[in-house]
Amino acid sequence: MALQEKYEKLKSLFRAMGSVAVAYSGGVDSALVLAVAHSVLHGKTLAVTGNSASLAQRERIAATDLAAALGVEHCVIDTQEVASPDYAANPVNRCYYCKSELYSKLKEVADQRGLKHIVNGTNVDDLGDHRPGLDSAREANVRSPLCEAGFTKQDVRDLARQLGLPVWDKPAMPCLSSRIPYEQAVTPEKLAMIEQAEDVLIALGFTQLRVRHYGESARIELPSKDLPRFYQENLFEPVRLRFLEIGFRQVTVDPEGFRSGRLNEAVASAKEEK
Repeated sequence: MALQEKYEKLKSLFRAMGSVAVAYSGGVDSALVLAVAHSVLHGKTLAVTGNSASLAQRERIAATDLAAALGVEHCVIDTQEVASPDYAANPVNRCYYCKSELYSKLKEVADQRGLKHIVNGTNVDDLGDHRPGLDSAREANVRSPLCEAGFTKQDVRDLARQLGLPVWDKPAMPCLSSRIPYEQAVTPEKLAMIEQAEDVLIALGFTQLRVRHYGESARIELPSKDLPRFYQENLFEPVRLRFLEIGFRQVTVDPEGFRSGRLNEAVASAKEEK
């Protein structure tokens, strides 16, 4: 199916829904859902962002700014997933508990506003990854219109670019808890350290990155293409000193470079061994 056909199907899905609350992170997927829903439903679209210690505040601010630019009402709600023992224990299905908390709070908002459906930004490519949050979406009857219309990640970026969305090429930026290896506890203190450390790298002009939290150690992951600049400009030592101020005892750089979903690879390997 051509992209234009998928786009028309997406719009028809929203017309049939009538009104929606969008689980909106500010990333390209949920931004596209929000923009298209708003173009079809206008005042019957609400953007809802869950705010907690696992969300970098730069991401919340960016989401708010984009919603304002789109002319969509934006509601930021507090979620308490970090306070849940199930989530804090950081099992391999941690995302299930996070999304369950988000969708339960989002349903309250949707019911109060009289919005008929809750939708998210899941696309077809997401279905092949380790995403326990998809289970919570099904349980909460959350719809994934991008999946229903057959959108791949590339389709999402292509249409977002056509529509002039400034986040069309924004790198994926999952929650801060994804930087902590499974089975190692998630705490507000660790999340704050990760956020501050990544802010240091972002301030230096890096856009795609992760700072993994390994006990007292931080591991920096940058794309291979950015590693030469990192070393040629002698950035390691000032970054290391700043990380020590944040609270890390040791700082390393992954020589293999950044790779999205790195911590999920162990989960996939375990499944294959079974």
